[in-house]
Amino acid sequence: MLESSSLPPVSLSPIRVRFAPAPTGNLHIGGLRTALFNFLFARHHKGFFLLRIEDTDIERSKDEYTQAILDGFTWVGIQSDEPLVIQSERNGEHKLIIEKLLKEGKAYRCYCTQEMVVERHNLSHPGDPFIKYDGQCRSLIRYDTTFQQSTSTFVIRFAIPEKRSEIIFDDLICGKLSFSIDQLDDFIIVRSDGSPMYNFVVVADDAFMRISHVIRAQEHIINTPKQILLYEACGYVVPHFAHVPLILGPSGEKMSKRDGATSVLEYRKEGYLPEALLNYLARLGWAHGDQEIFTLDELIAYFSLEHVGKKGAIFDGIKLKWLNKHYIRHKTADYLYTYAVNNLDGSIQNLLSQCYAHNNIQLFAFIDLYKERVDTIKELIELVLMVIKGPDQFLGQFNAQDIEKWITPPTVGYLQQIVVYLVDSWPKRSDSMQVDLAQVKNLVKSVADKNGLTLVQLAQPIRIALQGSSSGPGVFELMHILGKDEIIRRIQNMCNYVQK
Repeated sequence: MLESSSLPPVSLSPIRVRFAPAPTGNLHIGGLRTALFNFLFARHHKGFFLLRIEDTDIERSKDEYTQAILDGFTWVGIQSDEPLVIQSERNGEHKLIIEKLLKEGKAYRCYCTQEMVVERHNLSHPGDPFIKYDGQCRSLIRYDTTFQQSTSTFVIRFAIPEKRSEIIFDDLICGKLSFSIDQLDDFIIVRSDGSPMYNFVVVADDAFMRISHVIRAQEHIINTPKQILLYEACGYVVPHFAHVPLILGPSGEKMSKRDGATSVLEYRKEGYLPEALLNYLARLGWAHGDQEIFTLDELIAYFSLEHVGKKGAIFDGIKLKWLNKHYIRHKTADYLYTYAVNNLDGSIQNLLSQCYAHNNIQLFAFIDLYKERVDTIKELIELVLMVIKGPDQFLGQFNAQDIEKWITPPTVGYLQQIVVYLVDSWPKRSDSMQVDLAQVKNLVKSVADKNGLTLVQLAQPIRIALQGSSSGPGVFELMHILGKDEIIRRIQNMCNYVQK
């Protein structure tokens, strides 16, 4: 007697959802949003979020993609509540279910080649581009049990129930959907090489994992009628379906890489915080009133499928940067330093570590100073490294347009007055690390007043000398953190540069 792996009907309680990526590419933000909606739905209902790797496409599946997908989830903090399911490891179970369907007459071997199917279709339905299998092998096997094809190559097709006229289901996002059975043919569930097709294997594995709700991208709606028929044929309880609209580019078309449809790990490398990305993706097609900023606990508390929109959501990179900026501003310098070391590329990590070893107090002070002005952590660290090393070492030169706008021959003389005061009159201290903020502010103001200048006419040249450009944080804060010796060195360096 055949030992069947088919499971008894699954219970829809507790709620169990899954995200099931194929390791044929990196995890992209569209997939991450779908996973996030599953995760929030499960947490909101105190259910289970599971992860499955669908690697039955042997030719395209790669271990490095599996690892990249897992790394992406680790970065954003979304983890499976049960051990990871690898689809290919269940091939033996899949075969048992197929054998059961064959034995019950719910599936059959088909020896027709694709060329044969197309040729017969063109003869019977000339000009019709929609090619449907005509059921020849199903008919021959039914009426002639001795029927055998000379070749041993075959696929296995699912036998569409003859008495069924339509398939109707209530989608938890899209509403009631119906499909005529005439739109389907006896579709293939096992390829000629013995590997199972997506629509079969996803049903088998969802039943094995006792999935109660299938929340996935809207592009899978077309697969749902076939899968419902397979659930019923296998004796499984049909889960609830919820199909999430696609993320669209600014043009309203399907999102492209140019619009931001890139690997989740690329957002990490570019310096986006995971909580900012999750916050943004949660609001991309879902809303809770007018609230924009959410903690993860708030997202879990408020999330519901009823508030997921039915139309595609437009990806807005500017809004994502705005959210990222918000989260960066509320992080400590120590957190941002540690995050940058652990997540940005190796060259930046090495430079940061050197700065930390040399003077971590100054490093953290600059991180706090510049974090108000940036959209990403990568941008923040680049600015911090630039100001620490100095424009002459980091850039090799000063901003030419700023030099032309703010530096004139008399300006050099004004800057030299700053240097003279710092050298001769500034209180002697063994610690030249910092200068008093109030005192340095009074110094610059007094030199400006003495020469009939506005404060900005002197502050901008100083800022260019200290960081290479006129756009940046307060010049007095820069001077306070850099200290007397470094202020003098940088001003002298710029004066020499403009006098060449």
